[in-house]
Amino acid sequence: MRNLLIAGAAITAAAAAIPAAALAQAAPQAPGDSALVSFSVSEEVRSAPDRASIGAGVTTAGATAVEALRANSAAMDRLIAAAKKAGIRPADIQTTGINIAPQYDYRPQEQGQPPKLIGYQASNQVRVVTRDIGGLGALIDALIAAGGTNIDGPSFYVADPDAVMDGARKAVMAKANARAADYARLAGYREARLVALTEGGAWMPPPQPVLQMARAEMADAKMAAPIQPGEVGNTLTVQVQYRLVR
Repeated sequence: MRNLLIAGAAITAAAAAIPAAALAQAAPQAPGDSALVSFSVSEEVRSAPDRASIGAGVTTAGATAVEALRANSAAMDRLIAAAKKAGIRPADIQTTGINIAPQYDYRPQEQGQPPKLIGYQASNQVRVVTRDIGGLGALIDALIAAGGTNIDGPSFYVADPDAVMDGARKAVMAKANARAADYARLAGYREARLVALTEGGAWMPPPQPVLQMARAEMADAKMAAPIQPGEVGNTLTVQVQYRLVR
């Protein structure tokens, strides 16, 4: 009896010594009468945007970097004040870039001379976000009238894309279940059972024109710039795994 107990203990110790990874590898991934299939499914939801962002900036020049920056700061103060007057919240105005660069006259190079420094150019760019899509044209006009010389955008989007995804989730799961059923039928299985699901998504903005203009080009404008917001797309993608059962 003592010998049997010792032998049993030795067998238990030997099993414990087997690495866990080896035991996991030995376990089958699916029963012999089933198989696993994994794929992804996407569904796009298009809706009217409720936000728009516009880049606006000013570019100034001066004999020195200090002069160029001083003039630029004054011009940018006027542009920011115009944005706030148009209803843009301070939290929705963000500086995206400030640049000061020397300006050269390169014509002396034609006579073998080095370029001549003729001054400095300063630029400052902000991006503003508006919730008033209908007033977007008037906002652009106001920014230009305030001295904006660099305007780009607008870019449209939905502030809460998850709010428009409920219908997409229903549609994407219907697609996934139908595809899994097809795989089961084509592979000779009776049914497909969902065993794993991972959700991901992406905002897919439509191509937007870039608008760049100088204030002088808009000086005689009698109406707001025409803006068509159209629709923006939000795409929901899910990764799914099904077990095919006979």
